[in-house]
Amino acid sequence: MAAGLKNRLWVALGVAACGASLAHAADPVKNYPLRPLRLVSAFAAGGNSDTVGRLLAPKLAERLGQNVIVENRPGAGSMIGTAYVANATPDGHTILVMSGAFTSQAAVMKTLPFEPLRDFDWISLVVVYPFVVVVNTGSPIHTVSDLVVAAKRNPKKLNYGSVGIGSVFHLAAELFNSMAGTDILHVPYRGSTEPTTELIAARLDVIFNTLTGAHPHIQAKRLRAIAVASLERSPQLPNVPTVGETLPGYEVTSFVALAAPRGTPRAVIARLNREVRAVLDQPDIRQRFINMGGTAQPSTPGEMGRHLEAEIAKWKRIVAEKKIELQ
Repeated sequence: MAAGLKNRLWVALGVAACGASLAHAADPVKNYPLRPLRLVSAFAAGGNSDTVGRLLAPKLAERLGQNVIVENRPGAGSMIGTAYVANATPDGHTILVMSGAFTSQAAVMKTLPFEPLRDFDWISLVVVYPFVVVVNTGSPIHTVSDLVVAAKRNPKKLNYGSVGIGSVFHLAAELFNSMAGTDILHVPYRGSTEPTTELIAARLDVIFNTLTGAHPHIQAKRLRAIAVASLERSPQLPNVPTVGETLPGYEVTSFVALAAPRGTPRAVIARLNREVRAVLDQPDIRQRFINMGGTAQPSTPGEMGRHLEAEIAKWKRIVAEKKIELQ
């Protein structure tokens, strides 16, 4: 082979190899993640979504080979952070750590800065927290039946507190009113701790709270749980019956889940789902969630979507039935 031809052949092979290498390096899906990930919590530091995000971040970083940073973008009842992720570049580097507020807002708000079921791609459920029905330890109410009887004997006399109109805490109690045929009055508060403080002071009759929020006060005997709102009894409160044992079908849980902006490549969603499920299979993570009053709940993207759709539909029915409107 002539020297000139041989040289040209080597140059051609080199260019081809270089092109293939550049093409591989430029493929954002094959090389995902390309930079640190941001887990965006739409609430301030210390809330459930923030805490869960900070538990997941180092574990995901180990598996993905990139830093994972928790970023808090609170405001407007979580709408600011949620809208931020909805409008982010759909490349899998900005992920929403969403909570149960997502479903209640979708049911109550007439307009949102995002489309709840259209602007996101689901990654996985992460953890589910049962609600719990709690009363003051000095209350004569010891069971769900006691609560129903007292409420029917004294219509519009008993009250419950929530963190605000349209919150899951509000809707949980109105679902109870609907199913039990009671009329326990709503007292909305602005702060997340005020209903609990008022119940401890015996200025409220009952609240519907997450087990995470209520458990420390139950342990300290400041409050008494009369029922948990999950379909099965809670490992943290094995002797406390479910609401469903008296009102069949009643179920209220909150959750934390992960979502990406709509249009994120399917391969990236699949990778994230796979890594999240692997993290949630780790015994230390599962135990941490149990200690927080929850249960690890890995899911497929489809299962997560169906869960959200069912929750939103449930709350929309209650909002319509009870004519709940934001003031």
